[in-house]
Formats: sequence, C-alpha cells, structure tokens
Amino acid sequence: MTNSAKHSLSQRISALRSLYKNWRVPTVTEIAEETEDPFQVLVSTVISARTKDETTEQASRRLFKLAPDPRKMLTLKTREIERAIFPAGFYRTKARHILALCRTLVEKFGGRVPDTIEELVTLAGVGRKTANLVVTLAFGKPGICVDTHVHRISNRWGLVKTKSPAETEKALRKSLPRKYWITYNDLLVAFGQNLCRPLSPHCSRCPIEDSCAKVGVASAR
Repeated sequence: MTNSAKHSLSQRISALRSLYKNWRVPTVTEIAEETEDPFQVLVSTVISARTKDETTEQASRRLFKLAPDPRKMLTLKTREIERAIFPAGFYRTKARHILALCRTLVEKFGGRVPDTIEELVTLAGVGRKTANLVVTLAFGKPGICVDTHVHRISNRWGLVKTKSPAETEKALRKSLPRKYWITYNDLLVAFGQNLCRPLSPHCSRCPIEDSCAKVGVASAR
C-alpha cells in the first residue's frame, strides 16, 4: 500500500467513525460491551450467521436467560435451544453446534472460551470469521473479522482484489495497518447496512464517495 493510499484509508476510517456514532451498534458488539463475557460473545456470534441483527439480539437474550454459561447450556435439550433461538437462520444446526461447542469448552478448556483463533476454530460451528470476532470483541486482541460487508466494501474501495472472505482476510492482514484491525469490522458492517448497500449503494450521501474506486458498482443512488 502506498503512502497516498494509507492517507486515503485513514481519512475513510475517520469519516466512518464519525458516521458510526449515529448508527446502531452491531448486536454482537452490543452484547460484548454489556456483558464482557467471552462465552456470550461466542454464542451470539454463532447465532448471528445469516441472521438479521434484530433477530440475533432477541434470540441471544432468550437463550442466555436459560443458560448464561457452557455448563448450564449443557443441561438444556437441543429442542429447548432451537425454540430459544428461532427464527435465526439454520436454527436447528446452530442449536446442535452450540451444545457441541459447550461440551468441548467444558471438557477441553475447563469451561473457558479460548482466546486464540487456532483454538477457537476447533469448536463446532466456529470458522475464522467467528474466531476473529471473538478475539477482538471478547479479548481485545488483534484480528480481522471478514463478513460479507467487509469483503464487499474492501473490494469496492479497491483496497483488495479478492474473490472470497477468506482471501480478503489474508489480503487485509498484509495491507491493513494493525491499528485498524479491531474496529474495521464494526465500522464496515454498520457502513454496509446503512449506506454502502450491496445493490445500488447510497453514493450521493456518502462522505467518502470521491475516494471510492466503486469496483463492481453498476448503479447507485
């Protein structure tokens, strides 16, 4: 990344931070700030996959009222977890994953959530996206969580040229200044939900429109 590109990126991040104050905090971030509980961050992140924020919030809160820690979660039946997290996407699969990861947490990690990506991805239903989000939100450790928003917008900006979130994570680890790693996901998720939409983004209202490469943008508002 050139010096001019770095300067442009710093301006974009600064602009997004100003906008972020007016947007709703992503649900998993909100849970992390409220509870400071790695377990609830982990489980709510699992629930959030392919699920709207509002549904994730309601499902997570229902479930944590029943079982706020892995040992209590293991006292529940799969059907009870399914009912609690419905209508989250793939709620039946997620219920099985939640029970399985809780069993691993208790049997292998003494009931604690590990704080490394390498250990987290050994848990049922946990991929690199979830693992990165947990280490950043729950432990304040550097990580780059790449979901569809981060993948799309990073490519749209011309910051990376990748075909998948996994490739985007690798590329960003090489090019994105480390000081932005922890906040990058939150900023781009909120930005993607509110302005930089997948189809017909609100470019006319975007404060960083003039520095965006608009890669793949066929039409805009």
